[in-house]
This record gives sequence, structure tokens and C-alpha cells, in this order.
Amino acid sequence: MNNLSNLLHAASFAAQCHTGQKRKGERGEPYINHPLEVANLIANVGGIDDVDILIAAILHDTVEDCDVTGDEITELFGELVAGCVLEVTDDKSLPKMERKRLQVEHAPHLSDGAKIVKLADKISNINDITNSPPADWSIERRREYIEWGASVVAGLRGANESLERHFDELMERAITKLG
Repeated sequence: MNNLSNLLHAASFAAQCHTGQKRKGERGEPYINHPLEVANLIANVGGIDDVDILIAAILHDTVEDCDVTGDEITELFGELVAGCVLEVTDDKSLPKMERKRLQVEHAPHLSDGAKIVKLADKISNINDITNSPPADWSIERRREYIEWGASVVAGLRGANESLERHFDELMERAITKLG
């Protein structure tokens, strides 16, 4: 397959994997919007056209949130994509606070591609928490999430200046909006 075919195959695969899943926000958007937004941020804000990174962005939540294995991603999309996806995948067997702590701890040690995917993922998530939060999230919980996201991104600095600048602008708007 050529690069465009691989990218479209990844989008179709991710859409099938995330069928029926919704974002937690008040808009209840289809979950697939999130990985597509992450890939879009990487390409159109980050200026990155590396197809393996874009495919990893589209697939970044399939192992964590769907019944997909790293081996399956390797078989379908190659070792580079699978490696990047696995680097940004949380171990769901751990308690939530431990997973969050490990994201902060591991961020500086990710590969360049995984840092870019993680950075765009945090941009997407913080944008959603700011503009379409889950109905049961208080302002304080939203602030805590945004502060934690900034801690993760601190370890990703140096990965992509354009995405980092976009993140910083988003943080300013989020802090202003949440007071």
C-alpha cells in the first residue's frame, strides 16, 4: 500500500475499533473525532507529514481503549507505528492516579514521534475539557486536569515548536476561561 492508502486504512480501522464510543464531553461526540483531531493537529499545526506519525496518532487509543493488541498494529501498520502507539498507551491495570503520574514521569523519555502524538493528544483533551467538559466535572476538576496536562507537556518540550506554541496559547485561553 502507498502512504495515502495506509493512512486511510488506519482511519477506517480506528473508526471500526471506536464504533459506539463517545467522548465524555457534554456534546457526546463520536470518539473517532478525537484521534482524527490529533492527526490533524500534527499535520496542520505541527507541519508534520511523516505518515507513520500520522497513523500512530489515528491509532493512539486503540490498544488502550479497544480490543486491539500491539501485535495486531505491528502486523497491519508496521513496527514503527506500533512502537509509537505502545509508547503513548497507558497500562489500564494500574490505578488512574498511577497512570497519570507515569505519564508525567515518562514524557521526557518518549521517542520524538511519540512526544508529538502525546503533545497533540494533550492539546485535543485540554481543548475538550475547556470547551465541552463532562457534565459532572466541576471547575476545580477541570483546572486540575489542565494543570496535570501542562505537567505532561513540560516533559515533551522540544518535540515540535508549533505544537508547543499552540498548546501555550490554549493554556492561556483555558486559564482565562476557568478563572
